Amino acid sequence: MRAKIFLLGGAAMVLGAFALAKQIFLIVDEREQVVITQFGEYIRTIRQPGLAVKKPFLHGAIRFERRILASDAPQAEYLSQDKKRLVADPVTRWRIADPLIFFKTVRDESGARARLDDLVFSELRREVASHAFATVIGEKREAIMDAVAGRVREKAREFGIEVVDVRIKRADLPKEVQQSVFARMQAEREREAKRYRSEGEEEANKLRAQTDKERTIVLAEAEQTAQMLRGEGDATATRIYAGAYGKDPEFYSFVRSLQSYELFLGKRSTLLLSADSPLFRYLAGPRSEAGALASEKPPLSSPRAETASK
Repeated sequence: MRAKIFLLGGAAMVLGAFALAKQIFLIVDEREQVVITQFGEYIRTIRQPGLAVKKPFLHGAIRFERRILASDAPQAEYLSQDKKRLVADPVTRWRIADPLIFFKTVRDESGARARLDDLVFSELRREVASHAFATVIGEKREAIMDAVAGRVREKAREFGIEVVDVRIKRADLPKEVQQSVFARMQAEREREAKRYRSEGEEEANKLRAQTDKERTIVLAEAEQTAQMLRGEGDATATRIYAGAYGKDPEFYSFVRSLQSYELFLGKRSTLLLSADSPLFRYLAGPRSEAGALASEKPPLSSPRAETASK
């Protein structure tokens, strides 16, 4: 029984010592800073990480972040200089610079975020109102946000807050305005497309006209050259035929008769000729008779027969 009482007493003493040590010693993390108070009054600020000492049961410890914090404000509408509405959602990066002032003015992080959101909204509204809509969403957007961050940084020092940066995640038009803007943009693009199409069609017509002109000229020159070549060929052929006929008229008449036989013999044709037609002199009998007939009849070049075909 005494042993149990001894063990319970020892355990109580260990727990009491542990609780007392917890009240006396304070572990400060490198990611935080601690404000020591006594019955709600400020005593000191501990910034260095490590083990610190405080009065047990009298001093209270309020821990604050040393890291950079973020305040993501809700979307809000702003009016630009040219009376256009803009919807933006700014985000602020900040840290607690003076824990005592911070504790006295805003108490905690939620209060700090509320104050910062109000400051950012006010300064951003004033800055947007002094610039045109195209400037805010264009190339000067970064310069505008730097100006907003500078003014917010000056005012935030009153709350023990150091503002690192202020940026806009997204800047857009209100939903009821977006459709009209998109329709106008679409109409402008269609107008540009029609202009490009008309210019392209005009250029295509010019190219077609030029090509047709060149084609007509080339065909005319080719036809002229062809006619000249045909005339020269016909003249050469006539000269050759005349020379050949002058050298041996009988042989020429014989060749022409054979060509005529080749054209009409063996076909379903009917020829009505006189019995003494020169066409039959090479079909009448032996060469002697054909020669005798040739001496009595006119040449094949001046036929007098009448021909009919069915």
